[in-house]
This record gives sequence, structure tokens and C-alpha cells, in this order.
Amino acid sequence: MIAADVLQHIGDTLEARKESNPSSSYVASLFHKGEDAILKKVAEEAAEVLMASKDKDRLHLVREVADLWFHSMVLLAHHGLRPEDVLAELKRREGISGLDEKASRTAQS
Repeated sequence: MIAADVLQHIGDTLEARKESNPSSSYVASLFHKGEDAILKKVAEEAAEVLMASKDKDRLHLVREVADLWFHSMVLLAHHGLRPEDVLAELKRREGISGLDEKASRTAQS
């Protein structure tokens, strides 16, 4: 699956950037700044997705969602998680009613 390969490659790159010099890469600088900086970027990108949607600009929306996904992947990497972890969760949910899946999470809380 090509999409999974792209996500895996990005995950590998993010993992490598954790140990990079913060002045050498944008992602390394985010990791160096810590979780608050990463969370701020995720929130900013989420807001930009909302605005692009409201503007009805499809290309802008796609680009902003790509930014949101990317920064979400940075956040995952910060916590030692990979895109494959999210893909596995999506696979687990496949074929399960959204209402049933949400109820199962609520019951576990």
C-alpha cells in the first residue's frame, strides 16, 4: 500500500530528526523545544484546516490537512509512537459502527 509506505517513510525521518541538531532542521527544532511547542503547532494547523474548509478552497484544505497530519505525526514521534500505531487502530475499528466503537471507549474509561 503506497499511502502506508509514505507514512512509514515520514515516521522514519521524524525518528531520525529526534537526534539531529536543532539548527539543522525544522523538525529537530520542534523536538528540541518540547511538547508545548509541538502541541501549539498541532493546534495552529487544526485552526488553519477549519479556516480553509470555511473558505471552500479545496487545494488549500488539502495542504492544511497535510500540515495537520504532519505535525500530528511529530507529536506521535515525541511520544515514541509511529504512524503504524494509528493505522493499526484504524484497522481495528474497520467494520465497527462508530457508535459502538465510541461506546466501548466510554465503557473502558
